[in-house]
Amino acid sequence: MTDTSRSSDRSAGPSTHPSDASGVSDVSSAAAREAFPGAIAPATPGAGPRWPARPETAGDIGAVRAVNLAAFDTPLEADLVDALRTDGAWVPGLSYVAEAPDGSVAAHALLTVCEVGGARALALAPVAVDPALQRSGAGSSVVRALLAAARTRGESLVLVLGHPEYYPRFGFVPASRFGIRAPFEVPDGAMMALVLDDSVPVPSGTIGYPAPFGV
Repeated sequence: MTDTSRSSDRSAGPSTHPSDASGVSDVSSAAAREAFPGAIAPATPGAGPRWPARPETAGDIGAVRAVNLAAFDTPLEADLVDALRTDGAWVPGLSYVAEAPDGSVAAHALLTVCEVGGARALALAPVAVDPALQRSGAGSSVVRALLAAARTRGESLVLVLGHPEYYPRFGFVPASRFGIRAPFEVPDGAMMALVLDDSVPVPSGTIGYPAPFGV
């Protein structure tokens, strides 16, 4: 299995998840590739005021789908976002976009509710960036803003399936350090966790994803 993250920042996704993906996956697990196509695609760094990020609005929904369709090789991520919108795992205000200088949607990142050992967590997936904006920093900008929003709302744990050379810049570490594991086989470094509130005990166990993820 986007963001956890199906990630793609072909400009710069998991995520995807992530972010800024090249579209080349290094996932060794066929199950993970099927559930999160592009999730482990490499991404590039960057963030800054050039890419202001904000919660999506109703007027962004079409552009968000278009970015996810463009960023990935199949419509699975775009369809996942649409399915999550009508699922109980959707958290209003935790679907973020980064704006290009012309005001168009340059990147998108999504957090939805999952669980670990019966405790609430968030899954980062997918992360998508307009391919025309490769390596621009739009992906990093939207991910940073989204994670900050989750922290402000009092969320305590975020999980992502993504490239282990990309997500650590946001503070992610291997989820196995906390005894957290994916419900399918993935490389240890690819399943990552970010603790947003260290006053809350970190749960351990197998991640339970919302039904739209299909795992």
